[in-house]
Amino acid sequence: MSRMLSTVLAAASMLALAACSGKQAADVALPSAAAAAPLAAPADLGPPQGEPIHAVLTSPPHVPPPIHRNYPAKVIVELEVIEKEMPISEGVTYTYWTFGGTVPGSFIRVRQGDTVEFHLKNAPDSKMPHNIDLHGVTGPGGGAASSFTAPGHESQFTFKALNAGIYVYHCATAPVGMHIANGMYGLILVEPPEGMPKVDHEYYVMQGDFYTTGKYRQKGHQPFDMEKAIDENPTYVLFNGHEGALTGDKALTARTNESVRLYIGNGGPNLVSSFHVIGEIFDRVQQEGGTHPQENVQTTLIPAGGAAIVEFHTDVPGSYVMVDHSIFRAFNKGALAILKVDGQENKAIYSGKEVDSVYLSERAEPNLKAVSVAARAHAAGTLSKDEQIAAGKQLFTGTCSVCHQANGEGLPGVFPPLARSDYLAGQDKNHLISIPLHGLTGRITVNGKDYDSVMPPMTQLTDDEVANLLTYVLNSWGNAGGQVSKEEVAKVRAQPAPPQTAEH
Repeated sequence: MSRMLSTVLAAASMLALAACSGKQAADVALPSAAAAAPLAAPADLGPPQGEPIHAVLTSPPHVPPPIHRNYPAKVIVELEVIEKEMPISEGVTYTYWTFGGTVPGSFIRVRQGDTVEFHLKNAPDSKMPHNIDLHGVTGPGGGAASSFTAPGHESQFTFKALNAGIYVYHCATAPVGMHIANGMYGLILVEPPEGMPKVDHEYYVMQGDFYTTGKYRQKGHQPFDMEKAIDENPTYVLFNGHEGALTGDKALTARTNESVRLYIGNGGPNLVSSFHVIGEIFDRVQQEGGTHPQENVQTTLIPAGGAAIVEFHTDVPGSYVMVDHSIFRAFNKGALAILKVDGQENKAIYSGKEVDSVYLSERAEPNLKAVSVAARAHAAGTLSKDEQIAAGKQLFTGTCSVCHQANGEGLPGVFPPLARSDYLAGQDKNHLISIPLHGLTGRITVNGKDYDSVMPPMTQLTDDEVANLLTYVLNSWGNAGGQVSKEEVAKVRAQPAPPQTAEH
């Protein structure tokens, strides 16, 4: 009784304050006996109709075709866990745990109201048991407890797709973080009953962070590093499982005046993604995969274990770089992909020139075949000078050509030339090696002209990359020649950095 009286008095006080301020009583929020309308339960949409349907699963970056049913069905999904060694970067391998043999796992597409009969198989040669937690499942663990599967076995469970949206799935076997970090994640799209609006292209892209014992791009097989993972210090941050998965001849494609829809997921296990396409504005974003879209978005946050749908229209041709805009992840950990748009130019919209190497680093090349050949030769102990030069040329494209130019001529008065360089000819090998390792600051004279600029240390490069770059430079543009080995680079790297003093 006293509580009711307090409520009435509070309401009266609010009315009095409103009257004193000149506001109408109708503008004042009054306590109401009527509670806010409860959230509607997800639509069941009835029992499955017709014969069971076997889901079409696709490997990234491909997406299964749209669903054109106007009724719920029983959909059978069959997915196999495969543990396999694959490249994570050029000359670097990693043992992935996968759903369907790829990272991310196979894309699953069903309709809201479908009853999904899920079959999870674990390959006989797997070393670990696995399961699956689908964020699109309503039920404890998202199916994890029902799908725990030993090597050589198969599990089955059924769920109803009650909520439309784009959802992450991942392994949830202990240690959960390790299973996800090894690549065990993917996306399931639950289409609304009316289907998705028609677009010209749909693509599947998923970010993940990887933790290896070796440093970024260190050659050879690299095991998982649990300590780095716990510290949230990834060696790689990648789109679709390995560096360069969506660049060069594997870039996504479109033409001008087309619509593109990207299903973007973030497997984590740790990092949040700041997803951005350089040179595009997202016309429409379903943030976190939710129902109500945002429009005209530049960069969208995608949490670990989350997803988004972004759509945009292509207006002018060129290479559009997709990045995690936590930008060191893009250029120093691998979170970089390309959408190559062909078609007619539209000078009214964009008239500037395109210089791929500014953004793409060595990924501006159609492929990295020369780097792959050099990596294999390194491993076999048969690396030749010509193989070093070819690999160094591809690395130079992005690492050095922005300042020193593709022809080695540099920028007059700003960056010294590497072509026909008397400075390079006059230095001993250890000093030349120390320049990319430790940087160079102060005044120097090259070919009779003074330069006073800064070259930052390039500590992100491995020993063999430094050796290949220097070997390429020494044998290009009229220079006298020479060869640098990764062993020589390692020796200089182990020494203290020389003091930075002006040189003449």
